[in-house]
Amino acid sequence: MSLALMLGMASILSIPITNAQDTRQVREPHFPKVCTVLTATQTYAEGLRQLDSLRIQAALDACPVGQAVQLAANNEKDSFQSGPLQIPSGVGLIIDRDATLYASTDANLYDKGGKTCGVNAEKGRTCNPFITIENAKGSGIYGDGVIDGQGGQLVQGKSETWWQMARRAQREKNEHNIPRLIEIKKSQDITFYRIRLRNSPNFHVTVSQSDGFTAWGIKIDTPADARNTDGIDPISSRNITIAHSYIRTGDDNIAIKGGNSGATEHVSILNSHFYSGHGMSIGSETNSGVRRILVRNLSLDGTTSGLRIKSDASRGGVVEQVRYEDICIRNSKRPIDLDTRYDQAAVGDKIPTYKDIVFERVHSLTPGRIVLRAYDRTHPMSVAFAQSSAAANSPQLIQFAHLQIAQENITVGEQAENLVWDTPSSSACANRFADFPVHTPFNFRPQLSSQQAQAYSIENVLRSTGPAHKPLIDPWNPLSDALVTGAKLPVDYVVDANALADGKTQFNTVQAAINQAVLDGRQLLAAQSTKARLYILVKPGTYRELMYVPATAVPITLYSNESDAQKTKIAASAHAALLGTAYIHRFGAQFAQVDPSIQEMYASLKDRPVIGTSGSAIAWIRGHGFQAKNITFQNTYNKDQVDASAECPNTICGATAGTAPVVVVQHQAVALMVEGADKVQFENVRVLGFQDTLFLRSSAIAHTARSFFHRSYVEGNVDFIFGDTTAYFYRSEIKSLGDRSTSYVTAPNTNVRTPYGFVFNEVNFTHDGSANALAGKFYLGRQWFHTQKCTPYATINLASYRCTLADVDAYQAPVGSISKKVLETVGKTVILNSQIGQHIHPQHPWADWNKKGSLAFRPAQFSVFDYWTNLLEAGIQPIQDLGYQNLDSLAPGAAATFLGEFNNIHLEPNGEVRK
Repeated sequence: MSLALMLGMASILSIPITNAQDTRQVREPHFPKVCTVLTATQTYAEGLRQLDSLRIQAALDACPVGQAVQLAANNEKDSFQSGPLQIPSGVGLIIDRDATLYASTDANLYDKGGKTCGVNAEKGRTCNPFITIENAKGSGIYGDGVIDGQGGQLVQGKSETWWQMARRAQREKNEHNIPRLIEIKKSQDITFYRIRLRNSPNFHVTVSQSDGFTAWGIKIDTPADARNTDGIDPISSRNITIAHSYIRTGDDNIAIKGGNSGATEHVSILNSHFYSGHGMSIGSETNSGVRRILVRNLSLDGTTSGLRIKSDASRGGVVEQVRYEDICIRNSKRPIDLDTRYDQAAVGDKIPTYKDIVFERVHSLTPGRIVLRAYDRTHPMSVAFAQSSAAANSPQLIQFAHLQIAQENITVGEQAENLVWDTPSSSACANRFADFPVHTPFNFRPQLSSQQAQAYSIENVLRSTGPAHKPLIDPWNPLSDALVTGAKLPVDYVVDANALADGKTQFNTVQAAINQAVLDGRQLLAAQSTKARLYILVKPGTYRELMYVPATAVPITLYSNESDAQKTKIAASAHAALLGTAYIHRFGAQFAQVDPSIQEMYASLKDRPVIGTSGSAIAWIRGHGFQAKNITFQNTYNKDQVDASAECPNTICGATAGTAPVVVVQHQAVALMVEGADKVQFENVRVLGFQDTLFLRSSAIAHTARSFFHRSYVEGNVDFIFGDTTAYFYRSEIKSLGDRSTSYVTAPNTNVRTPYGFVFNEVNFTHDGSANALAGKFYLGRQWFHTQKCTPYATINLASYRCTLADVDAYQAPVGSISKKVLETVGKTVILNSQIGQHIHPQHPWADWNKKGSLAFRPAQFSVFDYWTNLLEAGIQPIQDLGYQNLDSLAPGAAATFLGEFNNIHLEPNGEVRK
């Protein structure tokens, strides 16, 4: 009889099997609250040299019920390695997006005591799994990160991988002792959510003797030739849902088993996609029964078998009440494979019986064998089809089958019968096959397109000023200025430490000359003079003083005629922790008789308990249009003899045995600060400091103020170019000093609405050749989380911690608040056409602001899209809570890019250009 009649008769099927599914009401899971964040200390590329087992297990054991331990990347350090772990009852494990938990390849760690794990022998199963969940309720594994079993890596101390051992055991007909990735035993309501499992040595997940397991949105990824690497195997369990998942592996994608410990029932496989593997299987162990199974909306692309029920006389039982609905199969050798003789040589009295099997809207698009083979006449299978189809030229093996066809039953006996199948229509499986979601590591080095890079020309970046929401178009081309063109500059004042000062045009200190220029500029403005600028010539020498330039009526140019900027230096020592009284003692005299505008700058600092970062500036510029040429600005604090142990506060830091602990701290020490001044220009200047060397500060939030550095040099170690203004560095050198293990060139805190932050074009990023620089682990920057008191982007290791949106920034443990203005300090830096030295990490040049788990953490944000996404993940609604219209209007055009590069050269340690 032709199946053409029966394939369209779904409405009159007499076996609805409505209870064939998980009896629970299963919804998309959510992430549990985090009890502890552990950050990675290793990178896979450099080799996994240590085990994280103890600290992970200790954190899991200490985690309260209902919460989870989170494994997080710390910039480029993204890998954990562990031996066997046990997840306690009620506790979760979260693997962050960029983190990977690797299973150790040391077989001894998994051995059950017989020293046979990692040895092929007559007896198998002598290895503990990598992760065990046993006698637990409500435990789970979550996150967008990876658990990697390293099945394809050499087993420690051996010449084979786990997978090679398994293949050898197959050839030698013995057992391989290889660890499974995850085993769930005798547990209830276990959840796997979004996690990616790959390269398991053996089965990825087994669920045995358990009630309630949900796998939602997970990805399982292991090569097609890796033996016995089943995806998920429910065994003697009930109430299982596997949904919205993607599985490709070397054995059964899913294998539902009814082993010796009881039946498996009430299983739902929903809205998922299978690729390489042996298919959607039931069996081969069915001796205790498998029943009430629903497989709905599944695509199978390239599985050896498609929908498969397999068993034999040595392990057979009853498989019943199984529904397959809305299934699409292609490139399968056996798209439908119901076989009771899985092992042709098997003997025994456990005869498999398959009954009440329904195929509804099942389509096999490419030729493949259709197998419906029951054991014998006394154990026939009963199968119904509706609205289903198979490709032409599909061979068939149908034997001992009761086929439900419309209003009649068709029985196929011992003589196999071929049936005529409908050919699938072109629309049967349209848009049903999805590409496997390959795990692509996040791009921590985004590149601009040529079109995007055009927006970062000098003309575009410097064309406007003022509030970002209402910019003032004011084109500025600093390269056309006499400061750059080489024209002879006028002289209004001369500073010479060795000449006789007259207090009018001749001065011994720079500050005195600036003071006079401020006074004279005010008179020129009152007299409506046409003189557009005042020029101060500084003779060579080192001027040990502070230099404060207030807002001026007429802009000032400070310059030296010596082309070597090192010959003319303004230098002093001040740091953020300097007491106000010490500041007065060191510098008060130079501000005793100055213009009130300068004295006001001094007065704003002198009464502070400590002067702070901004107060440490040696040169402080507030005057619009200020220029400097051939000058060195240096903060000498900690420059003459840098203490390499300064990065380890609250430890003994070099103390000898028996002495009290020594605390050494490196403070911020600014050499040059430009505050609120627009059109500030620096030609062939040197800015020397160590931590926070160059501070570029706007006068108001989201207010564009422009600075331009040409043929200049800036050096430092930590956050040494920082602030929220728009600054263009052109044909200059930026040098990282490497005495610390970590260094950041920039720390921008540009407002999200400000189009441009720091732009570096044709800049040479160099280093001092120190061991830490040569290690290649420094960063181009991290985005300054300015004035925050708590982080909404992650939890910290404190019970009941919360950080919520509010009008103020505050924190009183364990609860804090963060304001919109702080959230909007996103930080922007773009580097173009530049040469980047080997000191900068090649794959991860942009760092997070502090590490996850700390109160000050914020992840690197490369675009306005990241900003928007991070807000949502933090529970902050950009439109409702922050009043944004939409993402595109928040930061249009170039403003949408926060961090980016274009056409840069990155040097390898040997000096060669990185490909």
